[in-house]
Order: sequence, then C-alpha cells, then structure tokens
Amino acid sequence: MTLTIGLTGSIATGKSTISKMFKELNIPVVDADLIAREVVEVGKPAYQKIVETFGKEILQTNKEIDRKQLGAIIFADEKKRKQLNDIVHPAIREEMLRQKNKHITNKEKCVVLDIPLLFESKLFHFVDKVLVVYTDEEIQIKRLIARDKLSKEEALKRMNSQISIEEKKKQADAIINNNGTKEQSAEQLKALLQKWGIL
Repeated sequence: MTLTIGLTGSIATGKSTISKMFKELNIPVVDADLIAREVVEVGKPAYQKIVETFGKEILQTNKEIDRKQLGAIIFADEKKRKQLNDIVHPAIREEMLRQKNKHITNKEKCVVLDIPLLFESKLFHFVDKVLVVYTDEEIQIKRLIARDKLSKEEALKRMNSQISIEEKKKQADAIINNNGTKEQSAEQLKALLQKWGIL
C-alpha cells in the first residue's frame, strides 16, 4: 500500500523547504505548481483553450503566455479568473493523478502531492493524510515581506486570499512547526515518517 501525503501550508510558511526534504529522503513528490506551468506550455490543450478564451494579446513574441498580462486580466475580473481556473485546474488534476498512479504502480511506500491550495481547492480525496507546514502569522508576514519585497499591507492581502494557517492546522492529520531551524523541521519530519511507517 502506497501512502499518499498531501503537503500544504500557506504562503511563506516554508512548504517548499519541507518538499525538498522529502526528495532528499528519496520520497517521490508530485508538484502541483510545476505541473501548473507545464500544462500551459505552447501546444498543450490547456494552452490552446487559454488563447481561444483570452485572445492572442496575452502572448509574448515567442508565443508563450505572458503570465503578468494574464494575471492582470484575471485579478481584475472574477469571472475571467473563474474561466481560467476552469481551463487549467482539470488539466493539473489529471496530470497529478497520472503521476500519483505511476508511483503507486511502482509500489513506492509513499508519494507526496505538494498542493499549495489543497484546502482552497478541497482536494482531500486525492490524499490519505494531510500534512500542514505551519508558522506563526507574525513569522509568515516577515518571511513574505522579505521574500517578495512587499509592503506589510500587500503581504496581508496575499495571506488573506487563502484560508488561514490556523484553520488549516486544525484540520491537518499532522503539522510540521516551521518556526525554528531547518534542522528542527527535518527532525519533526523524520519522526512523523517513522510513526507512519515510511522510514
């Protein structure tokens, strides 16, 4: 039996750091963000639908989608954002399941689905366990401001567009408290994987 872990957190809680730790332990990770970029590459079905829906004006000279321009359109218009999500999300889910099933067929002990918006997209049925990477909100704000060079107001706006980390923490099967050092987080991860019979 392959255990499927849904790895999530909130913006700037350090989920990518924990994702890397899984890879270092030779546990396969299916990365939703990476897949999101791949499904809109030139020539892919989702790419065609996006161009049909939003017009050729959103393309760069090399025919790739101009993410900034498309972002400006969808963040200004809820209906257009929904249109984009209706094109992209099914393509991402299909590819995630394909990769997950490949690891199950290969009889891996464990596969991690790294899904930033696991709670927001309600993808609990994709996974057996939900692991939330947690930090206090003050630390989250500090890291976000430093990482993306945002004002405090902008940082809060981005955080508030997601379900709060406190809410996610309550619904998780397990959490990794990422307030401390990387070493402390790695210790927590190893202990958890031993408890779940993976290591």
